[in-house]
Amino acid sequence: MRYVKTETGQRALKERSPQLSSRQRAAMILFDGKKTADQVLAATAELGVVAIDIDHLLALGYLSVAEAPAPPVARPAASDGVHVPATPWVEAPVPSKSERFIQAWPIAIRLTGSLGLRGFRLKRTVEAASGYDDLVALLPAMTEALGPAKVRELKDALRV
Repeated sequence: MRYVKTETGQRALKERSPQLSSRQRAAMILFDGKKTADQVLAATAELGVVAIDIDHLLALGYLSVAEAPAPPVARPAASDGVHVPATPWVEAPVPSKSERFIQAWPIAIRLTGSLGLRGFRLKRTVEAASGYDDLVALLPAMTEALGPAKVRELKDALRV
């Protein structure tokens, strides 16, 4: 099932509602109407997100079922005697800052979580990051704590 944040859910994220735990907040960020609940659960499994968390978000009205995408238009096969023009190569659009943040935030949480107690303050700062620019600003501190090799995955997700 695909879910999308409701207006109430977006406001709760923005205002850092006390009804949301940090792991539920992480899951909420990933719900964009494109990812399935299973994909979000897999992406946030290391944070401890479980199906009950998603049920809680639904009960609070923070998530709603996403509309089903339109079915693809069937194209005739070339063997039907109909000329099918070649599809021109189209470059994939560059993801927006919010899309990059959604991809990078769980990575940053996982990386700072690997530091254990000595990275507690850094992890809390990453959890409080509210956007792409906040994560980019934390890169120097994360690089110092983790080393450039471990931060490479995060930089790739942020595309910096």
